Amino acid sequence: MRYALICLDRPNALQTRVENRPAHLEHLQSSGVVEQAGPFIDAAGQMCGSLIILNVESRAAAEAWAAADPYSKAGLFASVMIQEWKRVIG
Repeated sequence: MRYALICLDRPNALQTRVENRPAHLEHLQSSGVVEQAGPFIDAAGQMCGSLIILNVESRAAAEAWAAADPYSKAGLFASVMIQEWKRVIG
């Protein structure tokens, strides 16, 4: 099953994102369940959130992946929405 994680950063948290980015990227790559991922960009061209597509067995697995994300552990996100997603194109 695929799940989309839509994560929005806390205001003024760019430094937290930058500091934790290497560990976050390692988590993306080493977990083996990420199909697509990338940051949202604000009007000033700065990263301000994340969109991550996971291919996992259950919502519980998506929630566990999200909880283990170094960004989440660092308190970067103001909100995280986890939504089952059906790929149609791509």
